[in-house]
Amino acid sequence: MWFRKQSTQTGFLLFYFLFPTISEGCCGQKQRRTIADQQLNRYKVVEGEVFMMPCDTSLESPMKWFKADEVKECGKEFVAEVEDCGAYRSLAGSNLTLQVINKTSLRCFQHSESSVMLLVGEGGIIRCPGYTCYNNTGVVWYKKNKAVSEQRRTSCENEGQLQLCTVYKEDRGVYYCDRQISEHGISWTFRRAVNVTVVPHLNASSSPKLKYPSANMTEEVELGQPHTLMCEVMFDFEVNISRKVQWFMNHDGDVENTTPLHMEPPQEKQVMLQTIEVTQKSIIKEVTPQHLKHTYTCFASNVIGNNSATIKLQNKIRARWTSLVGYPVACFLLVAGLGIILHIKWLELQLIYRSHLQFGKHKEGEKEFDVFVSYVWTVPSAEVANGLARFSKPYSDAEEGCLSTVKMQSSEQPIEMLLPQVLEDRWGYRVCLLERDILPGGAYTNDVVLTINRSRMLICVLSAEYFASSNAVFVLESGVKALLQTSALKMLLVWTGGTSPSLIQPEPPLPKVVQKALKVLPSLQWSTDVSSTAVGSFWISLRKAMPVQGSRLASHLERP
Repeated sequence: MWFRKQSTQTGFLLFYFLFPTISEGCCGQKQRRTIADQQLNRYKVVEGEVFMMPCDTSLESPMKWFKADEVKECGKEFVAEVEDCGAYRSLAGSNLTLQVINKTSLRCFQHSESSVMLLVGEGGIIRCPGYTCYNNTGVVWYKKNKAVSEQRRTSCENEGQLQLCTVYKEDRGVYYCDRQISEHGISWTFRRAVNVTVVPHLNASSSPKLKYPSANMTEEVELGQPHTLMCEVMFDFEVNISRKVQWFMNHDGDVENTTPLHMEPPQEKQVMLQTIEVTQKSIIKEVTPQHLKHTYTCFASNVIGNNSATIKLQNKIRARWTSLVGYPVACFLLVAGLGIILHIKWLELQLIYRSHLQFGKHKEGEKEFDVFVSYVWTVPSAEVANGLARFSKPYSDAEEGCLSTVKMQSSEQPIEMLLPQVLEDRWGYRVCLLERDILPGGAYTNDVVLTINRSRMLICVLSAEYFASSNAVFVLESGVKALLQTSALKMLLVWTGGTSPSLIQPEPPLPKVVQKALKVLPSLQWSTDVSSTAVGSFWISLRKAMPVQGSRLASHLERP
């Protein structure tokens, strides 16, 4: 019994495969038509329908058709217009004539024939538009530029119809029905296009499913800021569209007292063949405390049923993490910035601290000189000789006058000559001048360093000649280095002749330590071109800048 049953099933299967035409009609017959039937290269096409220029499959590169300055590439679809009429020629020497026919000149035209909808998994028939209106011969169906009969799929052509035994989603697209017609003894290929749409089913089978929001959820908002209510819903595909998504505001949370909200146009996306995703948004331009009292419902419906979700808005509590992270970062950046500034400006800061704040705090032994004056002569040699002669003898009591006498002399003598006179003869300081107090024959560099160490203060009279002298610059550099090593030394710069740090550009350039010291060391400006009041102010400022130590100088400094 079992053997008989199996034999029956096997026989049925063999019969099915051996005689498919009985069970499937023409679907079991493999029909092949060659493109050689279509080599007339005279095409008629209906205006407004999709057309594709034929290709030569023997060519490796895409075939191009030329008409004057117009170029059309084979395999690319375009909508036929009247201006596309004309004779075309390819680079391979092939000719093609294209004639675009107006719809009104057709013997019969039905717009519904230009499109068809097929169901996935079912059999489908595509009819050639206007087939019954003409005396047609040699009908061939194409998809793209390849005959359907030559493609790997089960199909057959009969009486101008293309029958797809099983429809797949890949079958969607434009199909071309090419048939041969004759007009006035001339054969043409009349091409009609049919747009095929493949759908999974005609009607929805289930109610919509809400992807977002979920029921009874809360969204955080900021008062005074805009907020977007967004609803994402999944719908079954349907031919006659019934899907709809709406937003409602429930006053004080009462779902019976609702108001439709203004919504943006819906955004639809086909995520799968059977499923359509719809995104519906409603924008609240400015959130107020009143919005927090209401609830909001997204309502989705189709022909099968509906679904909804209600949400509530909650004021967003701004997190403190930004501050907690920002403060340490800001402190780190501040410390790093200060560190960089200290690294770059460390020398200047040391000079400022030692020259303005630390002088006199460290007690040291008695120095041989109170002031070491460094300068370079800017007067003729005769005047220099007279000045040096005057330095060799002290002033008498008759010559010692008040500060006004110094003011009168300042207009007659250069500062290089006048400064030692005032410091030594009038104010009683022990002044050291290299050309007078240092014995010749020694090493200049050693003499300068020893003299600075034996002096309580270094005054440098700066001028263009001073910076041009390498010996003078060495004195200034040695004084700066001594100041950095000990706070017992005091330095003062006297600028003359309108010189200033911004105008100094000597050759060769000054040492880096000197360039930085010129910007921060205490300084006074001397000029003989200013009023007597300004000159008097210079001497008063100089007297205040001088070091005071011991009782030996008290009698000199108490004088006006």
